[in-house]
Amino acid sequence: MTLKESINLCGCRLQTQDLWSVVWCRNWKKQQYNDRSQLYWKMPAVVVSGSGENQEFEGRITVYVIVCVIIAAFGGLMFGYDIGISGGVTSMDDFLKKFFPAVFEKKHHALENNYCKYDNQFLQLFTSCLYLAALIASFVASKVCSKYGRKLTMQIASIFFIIGVILTAGGINIEMIIFGRIFLGFGVGFANQAVPLFLSEIAPPNLRGALNISFQLFITIGILVSNLINYFTTNVHPHGWRISLGIAGVPALMLCLGSILICETPTSLIERHKVEEGRKVLRKIRGVENVDDEFDSIIHACEMAKQVKDPFRKLMKPVSRPQLVISICLQIFQQFTGINAIMFYAPVLFQTVGFGNDAALLSSVITGLVNVFSTVVSIYVVDRAGRRILLLEACVQMFISQVIIGIILFKELKTTGDNLSKGEAIFVVILVCTFVMGFAWSWGPLGWLIPSEIFPLETRSAGFAFAVSTNMLFTFIIGQAFLSMLCQMQAGIFFFFAAWVIIMGAFTWFLLPETKGVPVDAMVDKVWKQHWFWRSFMIEDDRPDVKVV
Repeated sequence: MTLKESINLCGCRLQTQDLWSVVWCRNWKKQQYNDRSQLYWKMPAVVVSGSGENQEFEGRITVYVIVCVIIAAFGGLMFGYDIGISGGVTSMDDFLKKFFPAVFEKKHHALENNYCKYDNQFLQLFTSCLYLAALIASFVASKVCSKYGRKLTMQIASIFFIIGVILTAGGINIEMIIFGRIFLGFGVGFANQAVPLFLSEIAPPNLRGALNISFQLFITIGILVSNLINYFTTNVHPHGWRISLGIAGVPALMLCLGSILICETPTSLIERHKVEEGRKVLRKIRGVENVDDEFDSIIHACEMAKQVKDPFRKLMKPVSRPQLVISICLQIFQQFTGINAIMFYAPVLFQTVGFGNDAALLSSVITGLVNVFSTVVSIYVVDRAGRRILLLEACVQMFISQVIIGIILFKELKTTGDNLSKGEAIFVVILVCTFVMGFAWSWGPLGWLIPSEIFPLETRSAGFAFAVSTNMLFTFIIGQAFLSMLCQMQAGIFFFFAAWVIIMGAFTWFLLPETKGVPVDAMVDKVWKQHWFWRSFMIEDDRPDVKVV
């Protein structure tokens, strides 16, 4: 009797996986208890040689999936709006006079230091405390995400955000707006934990990159909208800043109401023992009746996850080292491109090089437009060209932009006295746009996409919590330190970020494998076990033994 005939007698399903095919013999038994049926499965395995091609699941992109993606991506809009709004608000005179009078006096002093006019730790704390709160919240959100699902986690995020908006927009003292920013941080932590996972799990494998990047696209749209709002409210005295902060409640409310309409992901439902509901949702989002292959893949991933009682402990094992290291490094690198320093304080930066307040805000709008359109480019290219090529190309583009900006400021912008000429200042804006362009189609969206797709299910939520918390920690560090760094390092700050871009490029070239088109739950076999460096960490893979039956 041939091996194939033996497999058929077992009633097994053939699944092709890279150089080997894994065939799982499943004995499905339904057991009734507590007035509901659940599925119980056993998984002895068979290995036969395979073709090495990625398994294709049936399905198509449906209108319902697009609606779910748009609603979920409003979590990114909340985050992006806050990134953009804080820099504009902190450059408004009415806001500074009420909460930071010392900064207001320094800003309008005749002999001010061009690089140090906004250097104030409390002003920076207004911006950065949100990210410290988000860091803490991300670990709580990880537990909520696993136990109660991605959908509920997004709803909690929107509620935190609405509370934060009320406190900041209605703030009457510095303590009130700082507490408001902390609640906003809780919202960001929950949203950034749930939304990328939701998008990765609901998207078809061949479109996962494009749909996941919708999160980053909405972040960039949020930044653009905030810059436009700031441009119009800066001349609304004395409460223009309240309008800017209050409008942040709109995307939060849309996420809160919209999340009622969307479904939970099939992976989350099956992980929480709602197996038949998971199958129904999978059929609904794929638009076909035959979803057996993908359903079996999710079942297998959930079985592996059930065997891991402590996912955070599993993350510390060598077998989880590649995903954890890459996820953490991507978040660190994303912040040390200098992008959030520029986005937080774009109006401040442009005022530093010589633009007036209105012109500085208008320049921020221009960079915001570049950010949005470049992210759209990423959506189109990422599942065609792949992740690595976008990251490497952007490193070259960002490095050149940062170095030229640093040279111009070093030569032309002195600590006191005249600012840059109009032509030089416009050229700096063009270079900043070139830098933002490179970031927006690479390190911006892929910094969220790659960590959301490389972890196996058993450590996915915990691993992504590390990614989110790392991002928030280094966003906090950059947000708290940038204005002081600008004051102390002056033009050298751009050389500082450019040096980090070189490190990022080397890391990508040697240690970051391509994940384009690989099903989320097949990353271990198809990516990590094939990589020249990371495969050595896969020896201790503690998944069930694979054997011939």
